[in-house]
Amino acid sequence: MKKLLLVALALCIFVSCKNETENLKTISVNYPETNKINVVDTLFGEAVVDPYRWLEDDKSKETEAWVKTQNISTFGYLDNIPYREELKERLTKLWNYEKIGSPFKEGDYTYFYKNDGLQNQYVIYRYKTGDDPSTAEVFLDPNTFKEDGTISLGGTSFSKDGKTLAYSISEGGSDWRKILIMDTETKDIIEDTLVDIKFSGMSWYKNEGFYYSSYDKPKGSALSAKTDQHKVYYHKLGTKQSQDQLIFGGTPEEKHRYIYGGVTEDDHYLVISPRVSTSGNKLYIKDLTKPSAPLIEILGHTDSDTNIIENVGSKLYIMTNLGAPNEKIVTVDASNPTPENWVDFIPETENVLTPSTGGGYFFANYMVDAVSKVLQYDYNGKLVREIELPGVGSARGFGAKKKDAELYYSFTNYVTPGSIYKYNIEKGTSELYRKPDIDFNPDHYTSKQIFYKSKDGTKVPMIITHKKGLELNGKNPTILYGYGGFNVSLTPSFSIANAVWMEQGGIYAVPNLRGGGEYGKAWHDAGTKLQKQNVFDDFIAAAEYLISENYTSSDYLAIRGGSNGGLLVGATMTQRPDLMKVALPAVGVLDMLRYHTFTAGAGWAYDYGTAEDSKEMFDYLKGYSPVHNVKEGVKYPATMVTTGDHDDRVVPAHSFKFAAELQSKQSGNNPTLIRIETDAGHGAGTPVSKTIEQYADIYGFTLYNMGYEVLPSKTEEKVKG
Repeated sequence: MKKLLLVALALCIFVSCKNETENLKTISVNYPETNKINVVDTLFGEAVVDPYRWLEDDKSKETEAWVKTQNISTFGYLDNIPYREELKERLTKLWNYEKIGSPFKEGDYTYFYKNDGLQNQYVIYRYKTGDDPSTAEVFLDPNTFKEDGTISLGGTSFSKDGKTLAYSISEGGSDWRKILIMDTETKDIIEDTLVDIKFSGMSWYKNEGFYYSSYDKPKGSALSAKTDQHKVYYHKLGTKQSQDQLIFGGTPEEKHRYIYGGVTEDDHYLVISPRVSTSGNKLYIKDLTKPSAPLIEILGHTDSDTNIIENVGSKLYIMTNLGAPNEKIVTVDASNPTPENWVDFIPETENVLTPSTGGGYFFANYMVDAVSKVLQYDYNGKLVREIELPGVGSARGFGAKKKDAELYYSFTNYVTPGSIYKYNIEKGTSELYRKPDIDFNPDHYTSKQIFYKSKDGTKVPMIITHKKGLELNGKNPTILYGYGGFNVSLTPSFSIANAVWMEQGGIYAVPNLRGGGEYGKAWHDAGTKLQKQNVFDDFIAAAEYLISENYTSSDYLAIRGGSNGGLLVGATMTQRPDLMKVALPAVGVLDMLRYHTFTAGAGWAYDYGTAEDSKEMFDYLKGYSPVHNVKEGVKYPATMVTTGDHDDRVVPAHSFKFAAELQSKQSGNNPTLIRIETDAGHGAGTPVSKTIEQYADIYGFTLYNMGYEVLPSKTEEKVKG
């Protein structure tokens, strides 16, 4: 009876704070006037007018002034939302817990990442392996790079003896990086900084030097100029960057937009993986035990994603989707490594495989309807065991050095904060290593997977998460989040920001759209090029399912996505503006006729095609390109476009032009704002302080435009009081 009374009280508090949408007090917005300077492109005989082309010039004073005036308008609106600060306070409080990553061994030390709670960037700590972890000291603190946290740590790579560290940094969220080299004993920087690095790992050869990748610095703006000639270099310790050896790339007749070079754990082979696009790669190896050994071709085409994941002497273990859309592992001898000699090691199954190695074993992590199942194999391909996971969700990690006796993996889902488990590789036993102490009770929430039908009858999975006891009355504020591209899989994962949303009574729903990787290459390809509309149809069908099942209605539905997901939101809101109340496109690819002319955008052609490919492809892209499909006199949903002024992956001009089109053509009173973060890029390395502010603004904007004049109550806290 007591529980029933508490639930009833909680519902009463929630309902009492809700106003009907039509009673929403309108906040006036004074949009700055955006000049139209028509530029006309002619493609396949058709004139395409681009009135906001001038906003592509990120270095001009006019663009800088436009950004400032738009932000004044946007923040003038956001400042009038009565519970914005309360949201920020709650986000800050929930965010403020200790977060620690899995430990890893390098040389004589064990390292781990840690954030005390609200630090802008994670700090690297270390202790002597075998000592008590409580003796750990700060090894590298990126919060000291810049006071506001806008210089972040990128990748790290230790030499084989652990005595030298190469690490990259990003300034203002840019994809352009610098590499610094540190003596791990003294913590001194021991060489000149390497500059103009982009889309690169760092892979050591013994303790002598490392391989990295970059482009020639582009002429014009480093934030938007085209970069399409990636190269692999070798940097030898003690030498200048100008002396670095070019290993692969730079041939004018053969453009590889992404090339990665890595050394096998035993220093036997250099592996080169060139790509023309984000999907498909060639594959080469070089025997590093023989100084004059040639580069041997394993694959000379880009019809598959194929990579070497392990070797024992000259025996190579290769992961591939060549003839196996869900991935498999094959073996072959390095002396004759072409596909006709491949032998299946772990064959393809009906589920998508992501493999790793550690402690002398292979770990096959399968996605079964977007959740994890992990099998352990020995080096003869014999199944040792299925690993018992803590629950239904996403398990990540399962990687270690060959000599290690244990490894660490993480487990999470939409209602379970990420915990770390220590796994005994021989015994197959897991023990909880670290569980976060967070002010969130998973027992008060439910997360379930359903399957719905898309427009063409395709069955699509979706996970819906919310508070237990939620009444399905069609009035629940709901965020529908999607991506649907680039073979990216959306697997269940806990988010502090999502927890705050659900805490307010919100629903969080994530469908696994075509274009993603949840069901292998066939699922990915079904959402690319001339089939891209499938992705939008899947997303629209997900919204219609939520409405038909009374989870929500169009007055209480928000759609959200970033990057390719920003395109998803832009296309959906222009095709079905009636379907949602709020649209939240973030760092989106929104001009589909020109995306390939900026930075590394041409590498996305596998997913999108380009307007130059054919008349058919041009017509198709123009038919859904968000910038080109904003119509006069249409009532679009309340929209807040978000981007960063230093985004050099999806340049902010996409968002600028889309926002300008919406402001020019919107019918009705729904606000169409653009929030432009300064000193921020595509998302990686964003300081915690900025992230909290962004979510407070996004949630405040969303709830206010759904008709909430008072923030929906945090019922658990109210009941306790």
